[in-house]
Amino acid sequence: MEPLTAEEVGRAVALALAEDIGSGDVTTLATVPAGTHASAVMVARESLVAAGLSLAEAAFHQLSTEVKHVRETDDGQQVGAGTTLLRVSGPARALLSAERVALNFVQRLSGIATLTAQFVESVKGTRAQILDTRKTTPGWRRLEKYAVTCGGGHNHRFGLYDRVLIKDNHLAALSGELPDPIAAAVQRARAQYPQLKIEVETDTLEQVDQALAAGSDLILLDNMNPVQLRLAVAKCKGRAQTEASGGVTLASVRAVAEAGVDFVSVGALTHSARAVDIGLDFQL
Repeated sequence: MEPLTAEEVGRAVALALAEDIGSGDVTTLATVPAGTHASAVMVARESLVAAGLSLAEAAFHQLSTEVKHVRETDDGQQVGAGTTLLRVSGPARALLSAERVALNFVQRLSGIATLTAQFVESVKGTRAQILDTRKTTPGWRRLEKYAVTCGGGHNHRFGLYDRVLIKDNHLAALSGELPDPIAAAVQRARAQYPQLKIEVETDTLEQVDQALAAGSDLILLDNMNPVQLRLAVAKCKGRAQTEASGGVTLASVRAVAEAGVDFVSVGALTHSARAVDIGLDFQL
């Protein structure tokens, strides 16, 4: 995925600041005199993979162009507890009012990058690549998928428009189609969107055979155990790529990858990543 653009960063930060500050940061306005200057450091309080630092910088700058920053690390870097990520200095009011928004972005996105890196490390030495899913926070998909790449993962389709993925509910809606729902769905998708890759979700080895016969480019192997995965991979060899999915955890991902699949998709990367512990400490 391409790095976040200035426009994307600016738009996301503006929305977040408007949500948080509203008509004004009453505590800061009441207690901190205009013209007061301060310095602060953003510090990792645990080991993590950094992501989202450009959003933090923009949060401070949108409130005051006088804020200066020095980035001490880059997105995608693994850092230890106690590492300074970012230094900022300038009008104290701007630093105080932007603090929570800046931290929210970096804590959330670094959490995704950190969890992704753990999954990537778990499958090291296998052929499998770790993929994200569309299970993202509404409005944050671009940011969260960017964070996945910071952790060494790869992006699956970005939305409903860039790949055909025929899932179980599509097949249920076509249950009466002949010769089988998979063949009908793939044929129609190929005719209407010949430029797009077609993937079919399968729950059984019989469906794998049907998807292969229909000419699917990728086969999604949903909630299959390692034995089923190995059999499915053998069927697909040289005919279609394979993606394993369904409740994959750090404890199970190695066994899934060792079955020989090309990809392992993990919804937890974005829907269950824990915000990592990062603080903004003002310096006296």
